[in-house]
Amino acid sequence: MIQYLFMSNEQTHPLHATDRNIIDSLITKQKPEDIDFINLARLINRYSNFPGETEIKNDIEKTLNFWKISKNQLFSKTKDIWSRSFRPSNTNKDLVGSGFDTSN
Repeated sequence: MIQYLFMSNEQTHPLHATDRNIIDSLITKQKPEDIDFINLARLINRYSNFPGETEIKNDIEKTLNFWKISKNQLFSKTKDIWSRSFRPSNTNKDLVGSGFDTSN
C-alpha cells in the first residue's frame, strides 16, 4: 500500500494570536465604534490574500454579516473615519505602524 503525504498550503499568520483576540471582540459587537470598523478593515486587508487562516477569514465574514455591512461599505466608512482626523490612541500599539518613536 502506498501512502501519499499532502502538504497543506494553509499557513498561520505571525499575528494570529493578536488578531484572534481582535476578531473575537468584534464578532459580537452590537454597536461597533470607529475603532471597531478600522480594526475589521485592517484585518480584511491583512488576510485577504494570505494563504491560510480560514477560521479568521470566516469570522471576518460573519462579523460583516452581523453588522449588516459589505466590504465596500466598510472601506468607504473607514475612509471617512480617517478623513475626519481619526487617530488611534497611544495605548493601541497594534493598530498602526510599528510603534517606533521617531521624535528624537
